[in-house]
Amino acid sequence: MTIAEIENEIIEEFELFGDDWEGKYEHLIELGKSLPKIQEELKTDDRIIKGCQSKVWLHSEKKDGLIIFTADSDAIITKGMVALMIRVLSHQKPQDVVAANLDFINKIGLTEHLSPTRANGLVSMIKQMKLDAMALS
Repeated sequence: MTIAEIENEIIEEFELFGDDWEGKYEHLIELGKSLPKIQEELKTDDRIIKGCQSKVWLHSEKKDGLIIFTADSDAIITKGMVALMIRVLSHQKPQDVVAANLDFINKIGLTEHLSPTRANGLVSMIKQMKLDAMALS
């Protein structure tokens, strides 16, 4: 699937909740719970995303020309946010990750319903994923 197709799939999922932000947060938490565990040896200080209030570890590698992201967080909402980003950006070509505009974040209303520190963390997450994609391209 392309990044745009995955973004549309996520928008449709979140539309099912209408204006029910409690339901949307629950969905985000469930996405975080479904995030595959990152290997413990990858939870190193150099993989912590700077600018996130909670700890978020991000590992990036390239396999068969595609970038693969794995991550974890010590905060449940943040873990859901990184799970969303991995769903959209992992298993894509590095140049597509770098070029992605990620409109779905605003379309599902996520930025306006996050605390300022979580919103900053999300920006830092995206920036780090794009930087890693550039480095691996």
